[in-house]
Amino acid sequence: MTAGAALAGPDGRLRCPWALSTADYVAYHDEEWGRPVHGDDALYERLSLEAFQSGLSWITILRRRPGFRAAFAGFQIDKVAAFTDEDRARLLADPGIIRNRLKIDATMANARVLAEWAPGELDELIWSHAPAPGTYPAPTTLADVQAVTPESTALSKALKKRGLRFIGPTTAYALMQACGLVNDHLETCSARKMP
Repeated sequence: MTAGAALAGPDGRLRCPWALSTADYVAYHDEEWGRPVHGDDALYERLSLEAFQSGLSWITILRRRPGFRAAFAGFQIDKVAAFTDEDRARLLADPGIIRNRLKIDATMANARVLAEWAPGELDELIWSHAPAPGTYPAPTTLADVQAVTPESTALSKALKKRGLRFIGPTTAYALMQACGLVNDHLETCSARKMP
C-alpha cells in the first residue's frame, strides 16, 4: 500500500487518510470538505475559521465550530461588524472558542471591512481565484497535495490589498480546499466525484 493513499473506512469506502482518525472528520470529509461554498457570510465564516486554525489542528476548530457560531453571531458580517469592545472582552473570555487576541481582533476587523463591500463581492473575489478545471492533476497520495499555489498566493494578496487580515497563502489555500475551489480529494477517494 502506498503511504498517504486513500484508505478504506469502517464502511469499506475509500477516503483520504486524514478523514479516518475521528467520526467528526469522516462526516466533515464526506459532507463538507471540497464542496462548493457560496455566499458572503458563509465564506466569511470559513475564512475566519481557517484563520483561527492557523497553528492548530483542524479538529480543534471543527469541534468548537458551534461555539464559534454562537460567539460570532452566526458569522453574519453585518452583526460582527457592529461588535463593540464589550463583545471583544466577551470573546476573550469565551471558553467555547480559541481565545487568541490577534485572531479575534482580525475576525472583527475583517467583518468591518467586508460590511463596506457590495453584496456578493467577497464571493466573487474568492471564486475569481479558482484555477481552471484540469489545472492540477488529481492527487494520488497526500504527498501530492500542495499547501500553497499561485492562485492561493494571488487570493491572499487580493484579500490583504482590500484590507483583510490573517489570510496568508497557506490559509488561503486551505480555504480554497474547504470551499470547493479546488478538489484535493485523492484520486481514488469516494468523495472525489460527489456533487
